Amino acid sequence: MAGRKRKVQDITSAAALRETGLLLQRKRTEPSCRASAEPVPIESVRGFEPEQSRYFSTEPQRRLEQDFFNQPCISLAKAFLGKVLVRKCADGSELRGRIVETEAYLGGEDKASHSAGGKRTERNTAMFMKPGTIYVYPIYGIYLCMNVSSEGEGAAVLLRSLEPLQGQSAMRELRTARRKDGTRQLKDKELCNGPSKLCQALNIPRCFDRRDLASDPEVWLEADQNTSPPKPKDIVSAPRIGIESYGEWAKKPWRFYLRGHPCVSVVNKEAERCSLYGNGTNSSDS
Repeated sequence: MAGRKRKVQDITSAAALRETGLLLQRKRTEPSCRASAEPVPIESVRGFEPEQSRYFSTEPQRRLEQDFFNQPCISLAKAFLGKVLVRKCADGSELRGRIVETEAYLGGEDKASHSAGGKRTERNTAMFMKPGTIYVYPIYGIYLCMNVSSEGEGAAVLLRSLEPLQGQSAMRELRTARRKDGTRQLKDKELCNGPSKLCQALNIPRCFDRRDLASDPEVWLEADQNTSPPKPKDIVSAPRIGIESYGEWAKKPWRFYLRGHPCVSVVNKEAERCSLYGNGTNSSDS
């Protein structure tokens, strides 16, 4: 009886060894599931729309943290260009757009700023909070604009325009919901080419006011891994828009945009010529 038991154990052990060998061999021949350095072809990934193919990568995204926002207003306005604004929706999907146009509002002596003269109100509180705080305010009673506070008392940067990168179909639906029936379908470049359009397309609500862009779970900023940061010659400095009544402050070249980009809201040919053929620099600090 004991001999028979040992024989059964030997057979079982042999089978186990063979199974282990098969598993090891299978493990060696099966492809690894770990992300590679190269982007995965989007066509092979179910659930992603073709419009996302240029921007989907297995590389981890680089969220910009507090240190990025800790810089003077004009510097931050330029630094925003080329960065990606991300909006995470309730269903877990994400909308992405590359920032292509900004405006700097310095507070204090800047008469065109909501915080001119150091004036604090319930509305502009976010402008006096730590750099990276979101400031959302209404215009014309129905539209919203998104700003981000910087270093400097009451200073903030207005996000003017984005290049849609991911979720264009959802952006188009969000924009269409605010337009009259029967209007033509918006082109991609028209989805976010203005501050209120940006807020509509990414569904940025009023309640985002005073949130921290460095840590918020529903909206944040990323470095774009698919493009190189813009060079100084690629950035145009032009007067800000919609503040003509503020005299000399309306002439300050504190609007910044990427030269030649189709998603810029308003192109300023004179400013572009000056920056290219003038003294070779953008006099954005004057």
